[in-house]
Amino acid sequence: MRKPLAAALLALVITGAGAAPAVAETRSAAGAGTAATASGTATVQAVDFAGTVSLSNCSGSVVRFPRSADGDPALVLTNGHCLETGFPEPGEVVVGQSSSRSFGLLDSAGTRVATLRASKVAYSTMTDTDVTIYQLTRTYAQIRSSYGINALTLADTHPVAGTAIKVVSGYWKRIYSCAVDGFVYRLKEGDWTWKDSVRYTSACNTIGGTSGSPVIDNATGKVVAVNNTGNEDGGTCTVNNPCEVDANGKVTVRQGINYAEETYLIPACFGTGNQLDLSASGCALPKP
Repeated sequence: MRKPLAAALLALVITGAGAAPAVAETRSAAGAGTAATASGTATVQAVDFAGTVSLSNCSGSVVRFPRSADGDPALVLTNGHCLETGFPEPGEVVVGQSSSRSFGLLDSAGTRVATLRASKVAYSTMTDTDVTIYQLTRTYAQIRSSYGINALTLADTHPVAGTAIKVVSGYWKRIYSCAVDGFVYRLKEGDWTWKDSVRYTSACNTIGGTSGSPVIDNATGKVVAVNNTGNEDGGTCTVNNPCEVDANGKVTVRQGINYAEETYLIPACFGTGNQLDLSASGCALPKP
């Protein structure tokens, strides 16, 4: 897992798409709206910093689901390894934990316009995936009314290989541009294992502090994954050096390549009022 920044400086923690390693790319934020492709025959959703947040040691974003209502309490998505109380153990799932964590809300230019605050950790785990979802004290409507900023929507369908994406770091105020290179049956790092992870093409050379950044589909503007790790030193299946394991158990190491965890499974686990319901039909997130 990519180190949250403070941990990276202290040489303590995970590497990863969440708190990404590697050399940061040049910012490529665009304005609001759509932009024509080179061929002029299609349009893409311009991606900027609006709706992303900075944490004390990671990145994140204000997110909503396809069925969320404007009056629902807003949610922030980041990595499980960015949880302020420490990494969840393998097999551990945190639900409903009290939290007053603060988040710096960014506008389209990457300027911090507000401080948002959590009321609780709705869900957090590093088992099968690497996600933390905070419930905030404000609704989507309140945030939009006060700051003119909308939440990012989580796609509820599986991402597609070859899709052009951007990884948007609220911590560093940097945007990385690349594509989905493919999917990893199992991604193993230290004691943790993640399923069906997203592998980036090499252009997304994320660094520490980018952990928890939303991975956004250029064409739809929707979040398809959350940045969380990368292989820094060429090590095999160790902390900061995840390895790929295929269905036959074959291990592959890709030094310098970074990864994210898919988020399309999350919407099915939240019901009316953005309330977590792990017993809901179609919910496949790990349970306590």
